[in-house]
Amino acid sequence: MQLSFFIGKGGVGKTTISSAFAVHSALRHPREEVLLVSTDPAHSLGDIFQLGFGDSPRRIPTNNGKLSGWQINAEKLFGKFLDKHREAVFSLLESGTIFSRREIEPLLSTHLPGMAEMGALIAIHDLLQSQKYDRLVVDTAPLGHTLRLFEMPEHFLRFLDFLDLAGGRDATLAASFGGKAQISHVFLQEWRRMVEDVQNVLRAPASRLVLVTTPENFALQESVRAANSLAQAGLEIAEIVLNRVVHKPGKRCQRCSRTREMTRKAEVFLEKHFPKAAIFQGEDTGAPILGTKELGRYGAHVFARKKFAARSQPPCKGDLKDIEKRLRHCAWPILGVPLALTIGKGGVGKTTISSALAFAQRQQLPLKSVTICSTDPAPSLDDIFQQPIGNQVTPVLGDSRLRAAELDSVAEFQRWSERIKKTIEQAFSGERRGIHVDMSFDRQIFSALLDIVPPGVDEIFSIFRILDLLESGTGGQNTSLVIIDMAPTGHALELLRMPDRMLLWSRLLLKALAEHRSLPLAQDAAVEIASLGQRVRALARMLRDPRQVLLVPVMLAEPLPDRETERLLDALKELGTSTSPVFVNRVLFGRDVKGCPRCTRAREWQLATLGNLEERLGGGPGERPWIVRNFPEEVAGADRLQSFTHELWQLQRPTNVNEMRRSKAAAKKH
Repeated sequence: MQLSFFIGKGGVGKTTISSAFAVHSALRHPREEVLLVSTDPAHSLGDIFQLGFGDSPRRIPTNNGKLSGWQINAEKLFGKFLDKHREAVFSLLESGTIFSRREIEPLLSTHLPGMAEMGALIAIHDLLQSQKYDRLVVDTAPLGHTLRLFEMPEHFLRFLDFLDLAGGRDATLAASFGGKAQISHVFLQEWRRMVEDVQNVLRAPASRLVLVTTPENFALQESVRAANSLAQAGLEIAEIVLNRVVHKPGKRCQRCSRTREMTRKAEVFLEKHFPKAAIFQGEDTGAPILGTKELGRYGAHVFARKKFAARSQPPCKGDLKDIEKRLRHCAWPILGVPLALTIGKGGVGKTTISSALAFAQRQQLPLKSVTICSTDPAPSLDDIFQQPIGNQVTPVLGDSRLRAAELDSVAEFQRWSERIKKTIEQAFSGERRGIHVDMSFDRQIFSALLDIVPPGVDEIFSIFRILDLLESGTGGQNTSLVIIDMAPTGHALELLRMPDRMLLWSRLLLKALAEHRSLPLAQDAAVEIASLGQRVRALARMLRDPRQVLLVPVMLAEPLPDRETERLLDALKELGTSTSPVFVNRVLFGRDVKGCPRCTRAREWQLATLGNLEERLGGGPGERPWIVRNFPEEVAGADRLQSFTHELWQLQRPTNVNEMRRSKAAAKKH
């Protein structure tokens, strides 16, 4: 089987490119079965193919090819994987540890580390074993979390070590006192073989990593950082797709001329940093690539270097041009809460909007200290502020009250974990021989629990760091504001759902210490873990308090981000969180187009999307989206942030009945 993994920063067009490649491969090899798999928790294969996908592969109709698609449901897939050995695991853990089945069962359901990533690896392993498909194309999550996917085999092995250790009390005591244990862990051996198989596949010659990037400097710099991280895992990028390039700009179109210049620089950049990789290019057509036919044509354009002309037409063409007339200039909003979190699909410009919001707060509220933090595993605040941004809070743009940090969430958790482990080591040392063996085993169980944190625990520790920043704000109470640049949609939602999972995990840690509450240092560790639980509860309450926290959705006026944003807002409503109006980023105004066919086409699609958004959100003052005009350059540095925050627009409702009817009719067509 030939495997192709498509990776890249959020918003560079991975789903479009991987889907186009899958269709192109199926048409080029009509006798071979091709499967396109999405491992992104925020799936969009259904949107791009305009088909419905279930929990198993479904056939995608093509003129002359055997193509199927699958949006992996990681939770169901992982549950099915565990069900096979669930009873054996319960028996093993209950016989070897102090934990009951009721306490362990949630840990074996949805709280295992990296469930989404492990679900993807299980799917890949099963597909390899089935030999049903000749070619497997994987559309991955945004880059930071894809890097975690490649690390998951090692991470999951730690969970297997915990199971092995947890069932080994009898073996440990037998080894110490000359006895013999009779425990057999056949299912653990099977799991280990599966993990090793996946590790081997990721490094096999038949597997290739295809990096998707765009000519923007942010995306290019992220590509180099990704390549370095992958190299540490023994993985190398084989091919690169430079997407959304422009070689022939429209007459007098400054926007396309700038993209052409960036394209030339990007070509030089990629040849320098990736001399061994084959480089393909995808033309920016100004329109989304939707449906199997368009994807097949675009795949031939990118991978067979054929010409491509966009044929898709936006719905409601020409019906919604009154939208621009109804835009009213406004100031950037004052957030009015201590903590704001920007959230949205990868690549919509969350980091830019977050930075602009922080900059605007400082301009309008000069006595307030503002800190912007990134919890994204692939952060880019240093590109925005044009200076190194690390794990420690540092002033930016020469303003002591405007600070930034790219929090290393894994390091935050590891520091806490190592401190607790050290305390436990000291507490359990120097005991009498018989008791020492038993306590040594409990110490190992406790340490193993610290190594199998549920997904998102490390990011919760970053949130705690951020809450500390709020409490230490300069100038007295309520003078500090923190803005968090969140990871892309799927993983950000996991973080918001994290408190309940973390409470379960902390209770297991406390129970592991309960039998040794007479030891002073064990008491100290228990107090710190109990304090952790209290902070988690406080965070859960805070996330649902509109006076404390505001979520700021960001999207682009394009069909795929629009549909994902609709799903995001529904999920946030279920979580009971408070949201601001949506920021719609990079909108082209009429004066930005100047007769350029490419930009005119892009604007028509944007207008159609805005019409749909307006109808869906309603017209209340707190629902009207904020419109951010397309900035002609990358937003980096104080001068460009100043210019960027000089403009903001809000869409007003139609002022008469006829306009209202036209708007509704156009949106219904969409």
